[in-house]
Amino acid sequence: MSQDTHGRKIALSHHILPTSGTMIGICMTLIGLVKVTELKGQSSHVDEYAALATLVFLASAMSSYLSLRMEDNVVASRRLELFADQCFLLGLVAIVGIGVLFAYSVI
Repeated sequence: MSQDTHGRKIALSHHILPTSGTMIGICMTLIGLVKVTELKGQSSHVDEYAALATLVFLASAMSSYLSLRMEDNVVASRRLELFADQCFLLGLVAIVGIGVLFAYSVI
């Protein structure tokens, strides 16, 4: 946990929630760009994989939000925060993997 300017501890969920929302937007932009640039007859699966990454970031955002809402229940809040963190990292690895595979025309 990091601390704010007054020395109070800030939960990791405070960082995961807005960043996951941003990553959802980036994935949606990627899907739109792929759809616009796809030539007829030539389809790739990048948009489908990006949609899956979007769902992972959505799970991260939702569990982070629930973690913040359940701060009174410390055990549940920590579990949700851990799940949000794991989903966020999985989403990052997925989007980087998609980018690398797309760059080398694998997908």
